[in-house]
Amino acid sequence: MVGTGYVGLVAGVCLAESGNDVVCVDVDERKIKTLAKGEVPIYERGLEEILERNLREGRLKFSTKLEDGAPDADVLFIAVGTPPGPGGEADLSGVFAVAKRAAGLIKEKAVIVIKSTVPVGTTDKIREMIAAQCPHPFDVVMNPEFMKEGAAVDDFMKPDRVVIGTSSERAARVMTELYEPFVRTEKPILRMSIRSAEMTKYAANAMLATKISFINEIANICEKLGADVNDVRRGIGFDSRIGFQFLFPGLGFGGSCFPKDLDALVRRAGEESYEPRILKAVQEVNRAQREWMAGLVAGHFNNKFTDPIAVWGLAFKPQTDDVREAPAIDIVKSLLERGAVVRAYDPVAARNAEAVLGDKVIFCDTAYEALGGAAALVIATEWNEFRRPSFERMKKLMKQPVIFDGRNLFDPATMAENGFTYYSVGRKTARPGL
Repeated sequence: MVGTGYVGLVAGVCLAESGNDVVCVDVDERKIKTLAKGEVPIYERGLEEILERNLREGRLKFSTKLEDGAPDADVLFIAVGTPPGPGGEADLSGVFAVAKRAAGLIKEKAVIVIKSTVPVGTTDKIREMIAAQCPHPFDVVMNPEFMKEGAAVDDFMKPDRVVIGTSSERAARVMTELYEPFVRTEKPILRMSIRSAEMTKYAANAMLATKISFINEIANICEKLGADVNDVRRGIGFDSRIGFQFLFPGLGFGGSCFPKDLDALVRRAGEESYEPRILKAVQEVNRAQREWMAGLVAGHFNNKFTDPIAVWGLAFKPQTDDVREAPAIDIVKSLLERGAVVRAYDPVAARNAEAVLGDKVIFCDTAYEALGGAAALVIATEWNEFRRPSFERMKKLMKQPVIFDGRNLFDPATMAENGFTYYSVGRKTARPGL
């Protein structure tokens, strides 16, 4: 398994858990030393326990050298990152570099599996690249991942489906045997062409991102028309053709996948002279949502901040420490630019947020500490511990009882009864006495 980011590390550990001998390779020497000691550098539920067990039982090893795993590997996964380039295109330099190195190391009939998210057509280029340097037969497979950060272990161990893109019968058999332990509940292993498999990954993320932007746009319209988006969400969500998943209004999507994958798909479509109008609108709505929240806060105070603003939640979603493309980070930056002092708290993402925001923000050890002397609270991530706070204690700590709830955690009427001025997404603003 080449690459020990979210995808590579979770996939490698889970494959070891099902009885395979796995060598995880990464150029980051510090990370490899940390993992070899049984320590996980990311926050992911259940991962550390499985990693420690497979290290003890000898099925899992870590190395900085491709030579320690590739020559003996029946299956070699490439799971290195494909970050966005300056124009939104996927940076494939890491994937291509691994492919070139692996070409001279793999054994005969090895199966090279592209686990990284790559634009349609990339896997064919990788196969040609390896064929130019490898003297014996091999196969290349596209095997996209569908893991959610915060639930990645469960998603790998109990997938909704496994997608295998290959034209090789032998490679398909190898991959089916590898994944059969994870689909014992009759979940499908879907075989298709390599390009279809590449596109499936992008299409899945694009659809989920579209649902998020759609409900946020509906929320914005609800607010203008006096409707309640939560009622509307329930009214459409019970329609089996629509469903409730990803249909929660809020501050939009972030993280390492949706934003960059949408950018890459828009860019790739443009290369074929096609304008993806829906996808561009999804991006526009998502960007606007976080700007709307910062503007809402600023507007309430007439752009004059005399007391700190508290922020609960910095990760792009709960159950992860990932702050990449997190709405909270953009909102905090906007408030800072407008002259606000920000006191912030997140259960696990504070360290990563501090690496981005530096000493411009006061990072607090508890949610209540962040409220000390605050003129208002912004809720940016829906961690469970934020759902049932003591409103009485909150009012005592805050200079003003004002909440901007970007995740609709509370009931507006209840907040008004407790004496709070309460802003949320797509619902009528609640004020005490109203």
